[in-house]
Amino acid sequence: PKCQTLSKERWIDNQKNNLLNVGYFHVVFTIPDTLNTLVFQNQKELYTILFKAAAQTLQELSSDKKYLGATLGFTSILHTWGQNLMHHPHLHCIVPGGGLNSIGKWVSSRKKFFLPVKVLSRKFRGKFLYYLKQVDLKFYGEQNYLSNPTSFNGFLSELYQKEWIVYCKPPFKNAACVVEYLGRYTHRVAISNSRILSLENGNVSFKWRDYKNANKWKVMNVSADEFIRRFLIHILPARFMKIRHYGLLGNRNKASKLILCKKLTSTPILPFEKASTLQLIQKITGKDASKCPHCGSDKLSRYMGFGNAPPITTQTA
Repeated sequence: PKCQTLSKERWIDNQKNNLLNVGYFHVVFTIPDTLNTLVFQNQKELYTILFKAAAQTLQELSSDKKYLGATLGFTSILHTWGQNLMHHPHLHCIVPGGGLNSIGKWVSSRKKFFLPVKVLSRKFRGKFLYYLKQVDLKFYGEQNYLSNPTSFNGFLSELYQKEWIVYCKPPFKNAACVVEYLGRYTHRVAISNSRILSLENGNVSFKWRDYKNANKWKVMNVSADEFIRRFLIHILPARFMKIRHYGLLGNRNKASKLILCKKLTSTPILPFEKASTLQLIQKITGKDASKCPHCGSDKLSRYMGFGNAPPITTQTA
């Protein structure tokens, strides 16, 4: 695994222009673990349903005047792993504390409260299972019994009876915190280099946080083959989009409604200046990559020699 820090910083830089001067909430949609194997066997279809069900849940509840009565603009990011690298699909959604109503006015949510989590979870459950019944699913191995309609209906009935987990984290302090926080989720892979402790005698040791045991850090030892298997579980289907924008952040609305929202929320409308790779590297490392690390000169040159021929000098900065 790699840290992807440069890719993350480039993405963050591009998203800063979409932020509003309002509070933001972090909403996480999780499916029951009894669905994990079925989802893994039908990744493209069921990851799509996960996005669709979560988005419609947020959009429909926020448009209800009982809760907000406005259209949101939010970003959803798919993660497929838990701390132990096993399959655990869930969505992280970054949602502004307010939206645009039908007459073009900004409606703010409560500062410390977005939508009731029980209402969110039950709406999400209904949406997901409704779409699950519409999909032509494939069943393999232990899941093959679900190809029987009676067994599948019983499976659905159990899922309808479960309380699904949706939780909403406290709002961020400001918009700058939002985009930095969001960047941590968008370009995170199943495990970072820093969590891998050792590779010895064909075994890998890595740190993981046990959320079921007071968030304690523990060490897990698995064979190299098992580690690779777990890591590869999280490679998404080809060309599958793991980051999606909805509502006011959708492509159709960005050009007009987002500008209006900025005006209504007193968000400065500034010309977008894309940071260069050198600027991003300096932000990450604190060092100016255009200057020589030894003498500090900003006129770096590359020398290429071929046999006995004199070197060719190419100025690079």
